Amino acid sequence: MTIAETCILVSCLLPIACAGLAKSKGFGKPRRLGGFDNHNPRQWLAKLEGWQARANAAQFNSFEALPIFIAGVLIAERLQAPVGRVDALALLFVACRIGYIAAYLADRPNLRSVLWVVGLGASVALFFVG
Repeated sequence: MTIAETCILVSCLLPIACAGLAKSKGFGKPRRLGGFDNHNPRQWLAKLEGWQARANAAQFNSFEALPIFIAGVLIAERLQAPVGRVDALALLFVACRIGYIAAYLADRPNLRSVLWVVGLGASVALFFVG
């Protein structure tokens, strides 16, 4: 597996990590006391506030960022783009996504937006890296 392909796997796991952070408020508590409601998880998540609500939003955005990144890596590999460049762009994307999530949790919207744009740029660049 290439570094870029490993980055795809890591990127696919990031939304799951965000979901865990969002749900962490309710772990270990009974549902009647505000604990996580696995019968109605989306309704329970919609009531979150603060950093946990932002973690849930980061989860959604992380899923939204995946298709263009995955397509970019696969197309770059199919076109036999230089492996070093593909790996570098994939690592940049993952670094931006991790930073994006951290900025979202910390309520740093301007930094979050910059990281989102740079990450999107890395994904788009994969289509033209040849």
